[in-house]
Amino acid sequence: MTKPLQDKLALVTGASRGIGAATAEALGAAGAHVVLTARTAKGLEEVEQRIFDAGGSATIAPLDLTENESIARLAAAVSERWKALDVLVLNAATLGSLSPVPVIDPKELARVLTLNVSAQAAMIAAFDPMLRVAEAGRVIGVTSSVGRAPRAYWGAYGASKAAFETLLGAYGDEMEQVSRVRVAVLDPGATRTEMRARAYPGEDPETVKPPQAVADRIVALATDGFEIGHFERVSASAA
Repeated sequence: MTKPLQDKLALVTGASRGIGAATAEALGAAGAHVVLTARTAKGLEEVEQRIFDAGGSATIAPLDLTENESIARLAAAVSERWKALDVLVLNAATLGSLSPVPVIDPKELARVLTLNVSAQAAMIAAFDPMLRVAEAGRVIGVTSSVGRAPRAYWGAYGASKAAFETLLGAYGDEMEQVSRVRVAVLDPGATRTEMRARAYPGEDPETVKPPQAVADRIVALATDGFEIGHFERVSASAA
């Protein structure tokens, strides 16, 4: 039987663990060839192997999205091998420190904004040509509830996610009349990840849903499509 994403190309950032790794594996299981990016080569190799073991195909591209020219080099390498990019999952992000707004470290804030906003804009710019020539290019950005509902001590991360959502929304509006590219924003909600463990060190990880539940929703969006301006939050009961 033909898989829903057979012969499609997907790229997932932050794919070495957590939601990114689960999403990469789920896209591979759906038939896509998955390009995996993250800073940790070992983690990417482990995800790649699991995709291969499940009968899928993948290519790893270890890199730091905040390094000068890294995204341009990635886009050049991908476009040399493939014509179109069907699915772009913007998942990579950094939490930074949780602290009151008056004591936010300016240097750390700059690092958070560089990865969570500036690098995302660079990814969109670099892969826009490949997305436009796809039959139905899909961009799915992973956000956080604090981007829409400010919370004490989450000012830096929340501000970065608010900017990220605005960036995606603007790009989606721009694409509506000129291409088949569509953009969705997905809030995973409480999910069993290393970032969640850092933010909530006393929480029992078994009380929150696994990354696979979020990955399933991302694959569904990539497969079934969605309305312009789509936003959704993955429910706690998703599995």
